[in-house]
Amino acid sequence: ASPAAGEQQSNGETADKRHKAALILARGGSKGIPLKNIKSLAGIPLLGWVLRAAVDSELFDSVWVSTDHDDIEKVALSWGVQIHRRSAEVSKDTSSSMDTIQEFIRLNPEVDIVCHIQATSPCLHPFHLKEALEFITEQGYDSVFAVVRQHHFRWQEVKKDLGELTHPLNLDPSNRPRRQDWDGELCENGSFYISHRELIKEQGHMQGRKVAYYEMRPEYSVDIDVDIDWPVAEQRVLRYGYFGCVPPEVVKLMFCNISGCLTEGSIFLSVSGEEMVSINTRDTAGIRMLQKEGVEVILLTSSLDPFEKTLSKKVSARLGCKVLCVGEQRLDDLETLVKERKLSWKDVAFMGNDEIDVKCLNVAGLSAVPSDAPVVAKNAAKYMCAAPGGKGAMWEFTEHILLQKCKAKSQLEQDRIDRASS
Repeated sequence: ASPAAGEQQSNGETADKRHKAALILARGGSKGIPLKNIKSLAGIPLLGWVLRAAVDSELFDSVWVSTDHDDIEKVALSWGVQIHRRSAEVSKDTSSSMDTIQEFIRLNPEVDIVCHIQATSPCLHPFHLKEALEFITEQGYDSVFAVVRQHHFRWQEVKKDLGELTHPLNLDPSNRPRRQDWDGELCENGSFYISHRELIKEQGHMQGRKVAYYEMRPEYSVDIDVDIDWPVAEQRVLRYGYFGCVPPEVVKLMFCNISGCLTEGSIFLSVSGEEMVSINTRDTAGIRMLQKEGVEVILLTSSLDPFEKTLSKKVSARLGCKVLCVGEQRLDDLETLVKERKLSWKDVAFMGNDEIDVKCLNVAGLSAVPSDAPVVAKNAAKYMCAAPGGKGAMWEFTEHILLQKCKAKSQLEQDRIDRASS
C-alpha cells in the first residue's frame, strides 16, 4: 500500500488518511498473574501505561482494548478508549493473539492499519510509536515491529540422557569477543507490531512483505509475565515510564485526610475516655521529607467525622502541620487556601480516600488514594498506593511526589542543554 490514500497538503507533503487503530489485547484469564492487565503497577493499572502512551501519541484514529472481562472493560473505558468485546471463540486458553486481531479487523472494516500494543510493556512512550509508524506512513513499509539489542551468547539445548553434546549457536569460543566489540543481536521485545489489514488477512501474521524493525533501548524494554517480574518492573517504570504529555508537577502544597489516609480511620478510647489514633512512623517520616523539600503540608479533618479538638492539636504539634476542618464542599473550602498562596491546583497534591474527595482528586496536579479506598475515589486519583490507609500510603505518595520533582529538574536541565546547543 502507498500513501496514495492521502491528500496533498499545503507544504507539498502527502497526508496519510488511512484509518490507524491501536489495539491492546487484555484477556481476563491470565495464567501467571490473575487479572494481570489491571493489577496496579507504580500506582496505575498495568493496562493504563500503554493506553496513556497510545492516546497521548495522537497518532491513531481509534484506540481499542480487546477483552472478555467486565473489570478490564471498566478500566479501559476510564481511559476513554473503545472496547472490542471478543467472542468466546477467541477467548479460549488455546486462542492466539492473531485469532483475536483477525476477528477485530473483520468487525471493524474501516481500519486500514493495526498497531497491536502489548499491555505488558509499561515503559512504552509516544515517541516510540511515532517513529515506528513512520516506517509505514512515510517510508512505504508494510509492517514494523519492536526489537531490543541483546548481548547473550547462546548454546544449543541438549537432552543429557541421550548423551548429546551442546555447541555454540552465535559465537566462536576460541575467539570470544568482548562485549564492546560485538554488536549483539536484535530480539523481539514484544512491545508492538504494526501492519496493514491486508497483510493480516492474507498471510495470518503481522511481519511480512516489506518489513522493518524498530529498535528500542534496553531500559524501555520491560515485559511482565510472572509475579517475580513485578517489583523489578515497578522500579523500571518509575524511572523510565511515560507519565503523560504534561511536564511533571512540582508540588508546593499538600492536603491529606487524617482519617483513612494518615490513619486507618479508627479512633481508640482509653479507659479514662481519652481519644487516641495510631499513625505509622513511615508516614510521619514522609511528611517531614516533604516539609524538608519546602512543601507545605495541611492535614484535613471532616465536619462529618470530626476529630476531637484536643487530638487535632496533638497531631498538629507532633507533625508540625496545620490541621483544618473541612465540610462536604471541600473543594470550595480549599480553593481559598490555594489562592491565598498564589498557587494553582496544578501545584497541589491531594490525598483522599472517599467519594467526597473526588473533585479534589480530579483537579489536583498530583493526587492519590490508599489501596483500600472505594472504586469511585480510585478512578479519580492519578496514583493508587499499594498500601492501605494508616500503613504507609502517605510515605508511598511522598516518594512519588519527590520522584516527579526529580523528573521536573532533569527535564529543566535537559531543556537548558538543548537551548545552549541550538
